[in-house]
Amino acid sequence: MLRIITQQAEAKTELRRISDRTFQEEVFHKEATVREVLQAVKRQGDKALLHYTEEFDRQILTPDQLRVSGSELDAAYQQVSKELLDAIQLAKRQIEAFHRQRIPKSWVQFGDDDVVLGKRYTPVDCAGLYVPGGRASYPSTVLMNAIPAQVARVPRIVMVTPPGPDKKINPAVLVAAQEAGVTEIYRVGGAQAIAALAYGTETIPKVHVITGPGNIYVTLAKKLIYGTAGIDSLAGPSEVLIIADKAANPVYVAADLLAQAEHDPMAAAILLTTDAQVAKKVQAEVERQLQHHPRRLLTEKAIAHYGLIVVVDSLETAAELSNEFAPEHLELEIAEPWDLLEKIRHAGAIFLGSSTPEAVGDYLAGPNHTLPTSGAARYASALGVETFLKHSSLIQYSPTALHKVAGAIQVLAQAEGLPSHGDSVRLRTQGNLLEG
Repeated sequence: MLRIITQQAEAKTELRRISDRTFQEEVFHKEATVREVLQAVKRQGDKALLHYTEEFDRQILTPDQLRVSGSELDAAYQQVSKELLDAIQLAKRQIEAFHRQRIPKSWVQFGDDDVVLGKRYTPVDCAGLYVPGGRASYPSTVLMNAIPAQVARVPRIVMVTPPGPDKKINPAVLVAAQEAGVTEIYRVGGAQAIAALAYGTETIPKVHVITGPGNIYVTLAKKLIYGTAGIDSLAGPSEVLIIADKAANPVYVAADLLAQAEHDPMAAAILLTTDAQVAKKVQAEVERQLQHHPRRLLTEKAIAHYGLIVVVDSLETAAELSNEFAPEHLELEIAEPWDLLEKIRHAGAIFLGSSTPEAVGDYLAGPNHTLPTSGAARYASALGVETFLKHSSLIQYSPTALHKVAGAIQVLAQAEGLPSHGDSVRLRTQGNLLEG
């Protein structure tokens, strides 16, 4: 049953425990296995990739079966309903429109003495997208990762995803990939897939940025290859924190908590409310909605271990606790959500009002659903176009401009004990300025 607590000190302790759930000791023990997988794939390429696919996923593949064929991509369209295709296409349009507004612009500034400064944005040459499988299929994750890369004009977008029991990829995932402009898809998952993207194999190309969520092995692999390739984030189990007042509908709140808990046994579902009656009604409603839930066992585990209701004395206290937790998803189920928004400092995505369930953002509102978890919202942001771009500084000095700052540069170089730095300026500026 979803627990209710009323003491703020206890609430802080519980919220800290939930936030730290991804840093349990047994998680770190998995690093040895992941390091072994990474090194084997780096050294042996496809051979190791196929070995670990058989060992971990119980799938026996040959090298030519790694890449999803054109005929399988074509067939996927015949295996999804028109309603699903329409929904995927609507989501694509919404996500693309939002991310097109977020493209950073290159700029150049012309200053005094012909000094030119600027910044130039260019996409990475190749991006790798990881789409999880296992408990469910995630066409929405395909769209959320592929569309920003496409908007950023990444020339080559590669996708990896674990195969199902029959070696097939879910047709909705394949359709979403094609709608988002991805045609290079490989049936491989886990840490071995991240290794293949980071180091390259005979079949799978080396990429420069890897994005997308996965299980703990995938997350650890992304952590360990960082530096060889860029990554979006180290995504932990999903989480929602809801702030509700007396006007909140307990049925809606309970459904939103369960929508998060059904993701994973480690998903967190938290309610902070100013009304004790709302707390009790939500607690009862969660139990009622769980009775015939298709994913009841999994969802109950999440609720039992990482579900929580806290009765607070004010919305200000709720905002304070929320900021300490820094949730991935924050729902403001209150009468005046925009008033409280000013007090919210840390959250991956914020959903305002009772008509904005998190599912809207998960699927098609437009902002990305790949968000910082486990408190990372204090310093990190959602995946976006910027994830697939890098920027170069542009600097041009005229002889006159260089002459004016030569003395300061030489003093700084001398202070740092780097004589050739100073010489590189002195040799250009000594003597008659007109010689420049």
